[in-house]
Amino acid sequence: MKKQKHVPVMAREVLELFQPKPGERYLDLTAGYGGHASAVLDYIGKEGSMTLVDRDEEAIRALTALFKGNKQVEIIHQDFLTASKALLQQGSKYDMILADLGVSSPHLDNPDRGFSFASEGPLDMRMDRTQTLNAAEIVNTYEADQLAKLFRDYGEIRNAHKLARRLVEHRPYKSTSELAKKIVQLRRSKKRRHPATEVFQALRIAVNDELGQLQKSLDVWMELLADQGRIGVISFHSLEDRLVKQAFNDYGGNRYDARLHIVTKKAVTAAEKEVVFNPRARSAKLRVAQRK
Repeated sequence: MKKQKHVPVMAREVLELFQPKPGERYLDLTAGYGGHASAVLDYIGKEGSMTLVDRDEEAIRALTALFKGNKQVEIIHQDFLTASKALLQQGSKYDMILADLGVSSPHLDNPDRGFSFASEGPLDMRMDRTQTLNAAEIVNTYEADQLAKLFRDYGEIRNAHKLARRLVEHRPYKSTSELAKKIVQLRRSKKRRHPATEVFQALRIAVNDELGQLQKSLDVWMELLADQGRIGVISFHSLEDRLVKQAFNDYGGNRYDARLHIVTKKAVTAAEKEVVFNPRARSAKLRVAQRK
């Protein structure tokens, strides 16, 4: 296999909790560069099958090259909500479903994608570059009240309206670094994180409708699970983790009609050794449940 561009987060923990077996069916809804899928494929063997979904064309190209000629693997270029609905309509069922909600390293490391304020790049942040809405449109055209709600809901930023109003006063912004510099001037933060971190998170979530997609998808994923099937979701901020925890609790618990057994009573976090080699794993949280 070719060298992977992205190190999969908590691959060991996913395998331990999923316990993949020969012949099982695996659905990866954010397949990225194939890290988790490659690990699972070693266990399900030639009798198993995989469906890999991603909405980013670069990831799709990488997946196509990685699994070239492998008839076990189906690759779908769609957002995970659209793909999930289509698979459900087809009557598909899976023994393992994984959604790694984090932004991949190639996204963050490529300035042209505009996800990071660490280097100069366009205000883009689109995971699917065929869509029209990008970060520049939000920052430069939304009213202050709209921006404030976005910062408050998706970035959990205090004094969001004050920041939004002042950002509007200094428009337009043409690049990631230009916006980040202005945020540093306008926003004092006592945290060790860069003052622009939460703003960029909020913009990315809004551009890609990340929370809306997740909230609508969770019910569909439950229907895609086969009997005894396992579902795992890796989230990277509290807003996502809250939605996953609530969905698992809604379907699980000690009720007589519960459809899920919650495998992870608490969210699993990355081991210290992994965080040393992959600092982005520090904020990752994995929750796993099993269909009864």
